[in-house]
Amino acid sequence: MNQEIFIVEDDPNIRDIVKAYLSKEGFQVTLMENAEDAWDKAAEHQPDMWILDIMLPGMDGYELCKKIRQMSEIPIIIISAKDEEVDKILGLELGSDDYLTKPFSPRELVARVKRLFKRAVAQPITSETENAVIKIADLEIDQAARQVYWKRQEVDVTSKEFDILEIFARKPNRAFSREELLTQVWGEDYFGSDRAVDDLVKRLRKKMEDLPVETVWGYGYRLHYEEDAQ
Repeated sequence: MNQEIFIVEDDPNIRDIVKAYLSKEGFQVTLMENAEDAWDKAAEHQPDMWILDIMLPGMDGYELCKKIRQMSEIPIIIISAKDEEVDKILGLELGSDDYLTKPFSPRELVARVKRLFKRAVAQPITSETENAVIKIADLEIDQAARQVYWKRQEVDVTSKEFDILEIFARKPNRAFSREELLTQVWGEDYFGSDRAVDDLVKRLRKKMEDLPVETVWGYGYRLHYEEDAQ
């Protein structure tokens, strides 16, 4: 298997238990107890996945998640004693791929790790996607570079903000339900509230003034596009 996982957790008992279960499944595991050491380690080489606690001494897991996502699309799982919906949404919006609340079953964590790796393998970049640039009026999406431009200015977006924009731009004027967007952006294994979609759209509207993502009341959202707008 040979995939390496960085685990950043300040509780030694949780660290050791998680390492034992993941190592048994053939994963290479590197343990760290604070975000600063983890970030220094990442400068040497990148793992294939991160598992982050939120309540860490010094830099917290949210900040580390944000820093990781700014430089790569490596899968990130957050584990935390915080089980409030707002905490889960924040973790997902900062770029994590999954959120697991303590106490949790180590077997469930292993299952989620495997699903994330499987999903990554199942979504290879095609030659069509490699070179495709989608242009919808003032919106431009470079799929290969994962860059977004609004009115010719590059916009700093998170991984999930990029994903939902790409979904809208591929099928302009099509209405997507919140449930569809949750599945496509967060995956079939996400069971959180559809408020995560509302929050994502709100953030994009704030970053891109006049972005024509319309609310379809009682259903979801669509990217409105008129061909003569070009």
